[in-house]
Amino acid sequence: MNRGVIHIDESPIRLERWRRYLPNWLKRYLPFRGGRSEDHHGKGMFGFTVFLLSESIVFLSFIFTYIALRLTHLKTWLPPGVSGPKLSTFVIINTVVLLSSSFVIQPAENSLKRHQLNKFRWLWLITICMGTYFLIGQGIEWSNLNFGLSTGLVGSTFYILTGFHGFHVLAGVIFQITMLLRSFMPGNYDKGHFGVSATTLFWHFVDIVWIFLFCGLYIWQA
Repeated sequence: MNRGVIHIDESPIRLERWRRYLPNWLKRYLPFRGGRSEDHHGKGMFGFTVFLLSESIVFLSFIFTYIALRLTHLKTWLPPGVSGPKLSTFVIINTVVLLSSSFVIQPAENSLKRHQLNKFRWLWLITICMGTYFLIGQGIEWSNLNFGLSTGLVGSTFYILTGFHGFHVLAGVIFQITMLLRSFMPGNYDKGHFGVSATTLFWHFVDIVWIFLFCGLYIWQA
């Protein structure tokens, strides 16, 4: 393929006309000139952003369903003998670790852009450890709860929300491990690092979703 070819932009929205007015952090998620053949990173990030928007709709549907059920079952939300999820120090530490990982993975990506490969590997590895810590912590929390998936609405909504989010955290950790292993392949990131950028964006998405879940499941419960 001729890398100098510019494909005709047939989209109904002329993104390039408005692109110059957007902040730099947002420009990275839009394809450059609607189809320049060498802009694989821009096209890929745009498609991945659309994917995350679709994922956010799923999470929003779960969250709004949870809120509606809570508001319509205030008196019967907790069955007799069930205390529900508690805002404990353990949960707070687990949350802090997960949210702090966003401030580690972003410098890792920035290091790769500056071709600081060793720094990228160490920061990326720390992010993997933080995500793994969160997953282990969530498993420990589940084992100590006095209710299960079938324990009324409180059980079904809690495990579905945290389980679905935990699945995304696990997927993010797997993506990170894959990107870390690829960094040991000679010259793998010389021509681009879309996988690292997409994984970083996915991880930020996972952290943002947890903020809403944490507020709804623990703060509201407290």
